[in-house]
Amino acid sequence: METTYKKLLQNNADWAAQKLEMNPDYFKNLSLKQSPEFLWVGCSDSRVPANEITGTDPGEIFVHRNIANMVVNTDLNFLSVLQYAVEVLHVKHIIVCGHYGCGGVIAAMGNNNNGLVDKWLRNIKEVYEKNHVELEAIRDTKQRGDRLVELNVMAQVHNLAKTSIVQKAWKNRSLKIHGWVYGLDTGRVRDLDVMMHEIDDLEPIFRYNNL
Repeated sequence: METTYKKLLQNNADWAAQKLEMNPDYFKNLSLKQSPEFLWVGCSDSRVPANEITGTDPGEIFVHRNIANMVVNTDLNFLSVLQYAVEVLHVKHIIVCGHYGCGGVIAAMGNNNNGLVDKWLRNIKEVYEKNHVELEAIRDTKQRGDRLVELNVMAQVHNLAKTSIVQKAWKNRSLKIHGWVYGLDTGRVRDLDVMMHEIDDLEPIFRYNNL
């Protein structure tokens, strides 16, 4: 256990040395400021690292991760990240990226008591209920889970558009919201083509008129 822990520190030292060898000013330049164009809303799953699967460097993507890549309107942690990304960093794109085989989504499909996390998974169950006719027509459990992963991403894209933070930005500039799904078994990202980029994409009841 101790050896495993120390390996992380050694890996960091090796990585830092490699970066400095390639560019002596790498960390000096990186420390000056960050100006990412993207906010990534992803799952906490350790197999879905935003920078690695997109081939981007530190400073290019502002990242928020939670179980099952959720956008919950009472989550002050997420909303603080969103506000900073949109109003301070002025990101141009927000990407909600789920992944097939998501443990949170699979748990939400069942009826077991999982403890505190069930309060969080309740949000995914709502997505299931809204789409239960389509989902229950899929007999294969894995395929049903994969479809719920996609539907959950789509729902979170809409939840982002419902926020006053995004709608305020839309009144002044371009901001695009995308929904993607990552395949753990392929390493490839699939664009679900559910982009939202203006208030007219949103149902009227969710639009703010006084921003």
